[in-house]
Amino acid sequence: MRYRWSLHLALLFVLLAAPGVWAQTQSSQQSPGNQLQSSASVDFSKLDVDALGWLQGLIRINTTNPPGNELAAAKYLAGILQKEGIPAEVDQSAPGRGILIARLSANPFPNPTTALLLMGHLDVAPADKSKWSVDPFGAVIQNGYLYGRGAIDDKSMLIANVAVLVALKRANVSLDRDVILLAEGDEEGGGGAGMRFAVDNYWQKIAAGFALNEGGSVTLKNGKVQYVGVQAAEKVPAKVTVTATGTASPGGVPTPNNAITSLATAIAKIAAYKMQFRLTPVTESYFEALSQVEDPNIGKWMNQLDSPVRGDLAKEKVAAANPVWNAMLRDTIVPTKLQAGTQYTEAPPQAQATLDIGLLPGDSVDPLLLNLKQAVNDPSISFSANVSIGEAAPSSSLDGALFKAIQQATQQEFPDVPVIPMMSPEATDSAYLRLRNVQTYGLLPFPLTEQDAARAHDANERIPLDSFNKGVEYLYRIVSSFIAAK
Repeated sequence: MRYRWSLHLALLFVLLAAPGVWAQTQSSQQSPGNQLQSSASVDFSKLDVDALGWLQGLIRINTTNPPGNELAAAKYLAGILQKEGIPAEVDQSAPGRGILIARLSANPFPNPTTALLLMGHLDVAPADKSKWSVDPFGAVIQNGYLYGRGAIDDKSMLIANVAVLVALKRANVSLDRDVILLAEGDEEGGGGAGMRFAVDNYWQKIAAGFALNEGGSVTLKNGKVQYVGVQAAEKVPAKVTVTATGTASPGGVPTPNNAITSLATAIAKIAAYKMQFRLTPVTESYFEALSQVEDPNIGKWMNQLDSPVRGDLAKEKVAAANPVWNAMLRDTIVPTKLQAGTQYTEAPPQAQATLDIGLLPGDSVDPLLLNLKQAVNDPSISFSANVSIGEAAPSSSLDGALFKAIQQATQQEFPDVPVIPMMSPEATDSAYLRLRNVQTYGLLPFPLTEQDAARAHDANERIPLDSFNKGVEYLYRIVSSFIAAK
């Protein structure tokens, strides 16, 4: 922003990291010729066909969470890898649930500090079939799109990771570091039977210095890639239960302390509560860079976010323009579940609501709950919180080797497109790795419009076939340049 020259310098680095400049500064470590040679030896036409078939097969395995059923999907992926000569291990985390671990080794003695972990989750969000135009688990192809629950979140990323491993194996690429694949479950349910299970029980098999996961974007606008968003940080999730206590009574006899009425009033007050804006370093860098490619009418406000004079107004303008931007700028509260009563003829003694709270890194849920109690101002209302991760994970480096590899590969795949670091408003499994000092980056490599990306948990989730193919090749370019022996 115009008020912080240091950020301008950082932005110039992000926007101007062209292949020629990068090659001059890193010529002793890697040459473009080596990259082209490793890519040229891959038959992408065959890989694209194979990967699409694998994705269709994975979508057809219903892994709706709950209950998950990830074990069947993990075994399916193991079969693919084993046919390609890649050993894969499937481990059960709970009945019907499990994870998959596979590895391509650079040498007989693993070095976790340099290894790259590719990860994705097997489970998917529920799908209401009545709202879909096709079977959400049919993997139907129509008009250049593949439809299905998980087509974006996150089975496409998982299959792209599988395809990268297969491509490296088929091309017999000489590795400079190990590449590990982790297909985990229960991401949609908090990770207890998935990532947390893997970290607690199989860390020695997945330990790595670097990782790629979901969480980013390749944003497509007017038929062109506008920017590549790389998740380097994320908000901390907290599940809060709001409980209203009242008097049980027959439905025909109203009482002044009806639990449902009290809860409804409390939720309305919570919804009206104004969260304070706060810029984090990653988010500040994000808006600084995004202002250069967004519509000038909103870009000018992004440039004013840290202004001592117009900053407050700028934050209001930016937050109002996009709900995702709003969530990046402050803590958020979303009521997601209501529970009260079993009979329509009786008023229950208790009613509950569940709130999904997203905390900016560094914020605590306890002061927020104290403020909400004061805003509700009702002794019949109580709050209880469960913070699933427990603490904010540190941000990943914007000057590390993997981030630079993403920048370089992006300039080769999408010339002149900026790579913008971002904080995702929703939690991902990356937090478990960042808490163990793994430099983890979120990158969904498929070029998508905002409209298609928004279908991830909605009806008719779909991915363009061309974008899927492009994403597989883009991800391979990133990974191969990072792990191939120089």
